[in-house]
Amino acid sequence: MAGEIHRLRERPGESEKITINLGFVDLGHIDLLVREGFYSNRTDFIRTAIRNQLAAHADAVRQSIVRNTLELGLRRFSRGELEAAKAKGERLRIQVVGLATIDDDVTPELAASTIESITVLGALHASKDVKTALADRIG
Repeated sequence: MAGEIHRLRERPGESEKITINLGFVDLGHIDLLVREGFYSNRTDFIRTAIRNQLAAHADAVRQSIVRNTLELGLRRFSRGELEAAKAKGERLRIQVVGLATIDDDVTPELAASTIESITVLGALHASKDVKTALADRIG
């Protein structure tokens, strides 16, 4: 399994909102490019800039994912999956680049008894109670 990238399914249209602070001059340059028709709006410019940077560093990202055995994309953890792990006496080490979701019907007790650690580079969606129960394991 070493040396492989585990790509998970991707669902278009799901995203996480972020906020950035830009200087007025940089913002003015973006607005100028939008006005001149290079981009449809500020968001289009920022997404394009981010994608260009990710493409420029794609090899380094790929190597890091392989080296750290991270799952790439969307990863959902269901109650059934966690109950099965508990029945086998297994504890999960969750490592995801993208979105990790712990289903809403997972109790804090079940999560705490089956999840050893969580590393998510992107976003973690779970109930507030589950996040609280795992707070010392989220890195």
